[in-house]
Amino acid sequence: MRASPAARRIGKHAILLAGAVVMMLPFVWMIATSLEKGGLRNYVEAWSQVPFGTYFLNTLVVTLLTVAGVVVSSALAAYAFATMEFRGRGMLFLLFLSTMMVPQPVYLVPSYIILARLHWIDTFAALIIPWTTNVFSIFLLRQHFRSIPRSLYEAAVLDGCSTFGYLWRVVLPLSRSALVTVILFDVISSWNSFMWPLVVTNSESMRVLQVGLSYFNQEASSNFPLLMAASTFCTLPLLVLFVLSQKQIVSSYARSGLKD
Repeated sequence: MRASPAARRIGKHAILLAGAVVMMLPFVWMIATSLEKGGLRNYVEAWSQVPFGTYFLNTLVVTLLTVAGVVVSSALAAYAFATMEFRGRGMLFLLFLSTMMVPQPVYLVPSYIILARLHWIDTFAALIIPWTTNVFSIFLLRQHFRSIPRSLYEAAVLDGCSTFGYLWRVVLPLSRSALVTVILFDVISSWNSFMWPLVVTNSESMRVLQVGLSYFNQEASSNFPLLMAASTFCTLPLLVLFVLSQKQIVSSYARSGLKD
């Protein structure tokens, strides 16, 4: 006997709710631990023990500039791969995708040598410029751009729209869900970046949030309420951002496979 549509919807919502509860359990445990032996005073004490304000500011600057660079470079590259015809386009795109299989430790030392010769070590340039291009973002936007009907481009050209005008006035407004997903993923990646900032920065004034949290972990390794308090206010902005943007992520992934 088949279940009614209403029953199926209730079952689907129940599964989603159960999944959300399971995903939230670690965060709830982290908050509960942070409130032990002191309550909200643990958050104040954790914030004051190390310059988390500087770490937050550095992370915010790096995240905003990195995401801006990724959006610009990814939109231009994806538009070229999706709409323009040129020799070797498919092979070049496959070459771009192949770089996603290279783990970060492989190119960490060569990248450090290059930055050292450019005198960028312990500067914002080292934290931002190498990450203003993201292959996954190019792939995601390229798939979305290819789903836009070609007739829109032909109509825009007949109206006198240039190549960049079509990108700015037609393609990007129709790709808001994909752009939100790109922004969200790059914000999470930049906010949680640890290995690269640890290698290319030396001074405390240039530390980002995850590096500062690691040093705080060494100083307060036996005080779990303080550690959980620091981890909570470092993670909370990303959790709020993800909850507010989850519909755009689902919409973008649903569209990305419409046309190869």
